[in-house]
Amino acid sequence: MKKISRRSFLTVCGAAAAAAALTACGGSASSASSTAASASSTASSAAGQAAGTLSGNVATGGSTSMKNVIAALTEGFAEVEPGVTVSYDPTGSGAGITGATDKTLDIGLSSRALKDDEKNDVDGTTVALDGIAIIVSKDSKVADLTVEQLKKMFTGEITNWKEVGGDDGEIVLVGREAGSGTRDGFESIVDVKDSCKYAQELTATGAVISAVEANPLAIGYASLSAVGDTVAMVTVEGVECSEDTVKDGSYKIQRPFVFVTNKSVALSEQAQAFVDFATSKDAADLIRTAGAVPVNE
Repeated sequence: MKKISRRSFLTVCGAAAAAAALTACGGSASSASSTAASASSTASSAAGQAAGTLSGNVATGGSTSMKNVIAALTEGFAEVEPGVTVSYDPTGSGAGITGATDKTLDIGLSSRALKDDEKNDVDGTTVALDGIAIIVSKDSKVADLTVEQLKKMFTGEITNWKEVGGDDGEIVLVGREAGSGTRDGFESIVDVKDSCKYAQELTATGAVISAVEANPLAIGYASLSAVGDTVAMVTVEGVECSEDTVKDGSYKIQRPFVFVTNKSVALSEQAQAFVDFATSKDAADLIRTAGAVPVNE
């Protein structure tokens, strides 16, 4: 929650002190009463500012990978502006961009950068960075892969784990559905766009993680912020997927988390306040707690 500013605090204390001084020096009761009332009014005003003055709804939707980040930002923003409700519809990055374009969403959420043709209608503001972790079963012997190996695995050129240092067994490729920001990000970075030989195409990050956990021959990809200890993350060219390596750019498979807004209409006051909060230094720890990497701090 916002703190009362130093100026407001000193004003309140000064007024209260003046009231006490008047009383102690025999000032009129009415003067002391008036001064005390003024101090009370100032305190009430400052408290009102601290509690927030906005109301209404901010409609967001899109990237499922941004679920944890949006949840953290929404919770933090509620302490600043408790009268504002931020809704979130996890429909995928493509739908988030479309929602901002056709104005059905105040803020679209995309876990990939905007394409050139999309920039005609919408603007993108990066609020965080996300590493796309390459995940395997905890029983896998493979601990490191190169981008070139990943490319050959996901396009079907490498089909057996023994070709990359693992046990003999056919590689099972698990990925996201068409339109997913995670899929688009992974395929673009690894240069396998529209050429992956998936055994399974799943509609949520959690489903990919569960599928890889359950199959010792599976490999998939998922947002760093969503990966727990049920699967193993392989390093890529010797670099682990972590906040530090994503931030310094040494981990190669990473992408932005983007707020998408329509160019032709101004955001409502409450939506603009949410954007301002999400891109402020105050939100950095919230973003970090959600597993992503803040860009403003």
